Amino acid sequence: MKNPVTNIAEHRFPVMEHFYTIQGEGYHSGKPAYFIRLGGCDVGCVWCDVKESWDAAKHNVYDVNEITSWATTGKVQNVVVTGGEPLMYNLDSLCKAVHDAGKNLFLETSGAYALSGKWDWVCVSPKKFMPPLAEVLQCADELKVVVYNKNDFDWALQHAAKVKESCKLFLQPEHSVFEKVIPMIVDFVKNDPRWSISLQTHKFMHIP
Repeated sequence: MKNPVTNIAEHRFPVMEHFYTIQGEGYHSGKPAYFIRLGGCDVGCVWCDVKESWDAAKHNVYDVNEITSWATTGKVQNVVVTGGEPLMYNLDSLCKAVHDAGKNLFLETSGAYALSGKWDWVCVSPKKFMPPLAEVLQCADELKVVVYNKNDFDWALQHAAKVKESCKLFLQPEHSVFEKVIPMIVDFVKNDPRWSISLQTHKFMHIP
């Protein structure tokens, strides 16, 4: 699947928000990182906590140089591009600009669209509403499966069989049902130690 055609000019992207914070979940949890959240998503997760990102037309559009200037100043070392669904756009120019500034670049994606850009770390969080492409799964350094109910464990295993051997495997409780699903996740990980637990620690710390 190709990246969808949009009316956004090349080297320009709709940005919902951008901020310097602490990575709250997954393999890089606890590390400082500059987040760039692109607007636009058609994956449609019912439990998405940033639904305001879905409509790209609601967000201001910035050129790649301006975006890079935000993310590469001061003590920033790690830059995270997330969404929305960032791979709706061709990210080659953004990746080049951030790498040229000497920063590490991490991607958070559902994997539903073709991979563009060069990344130091690719986190794929597959969604049932629009499953990930096989070629994106093969590039994943991290597979992070959100667990909303017990059926999600089978979903997790299906995708773990499609990633490279070195890919880190994480199960993450959906925050609104945390108390219900965390005991199931603990038991699952104890029985299959290939997996680790990812928590949304930024929500416990009350930071963005």
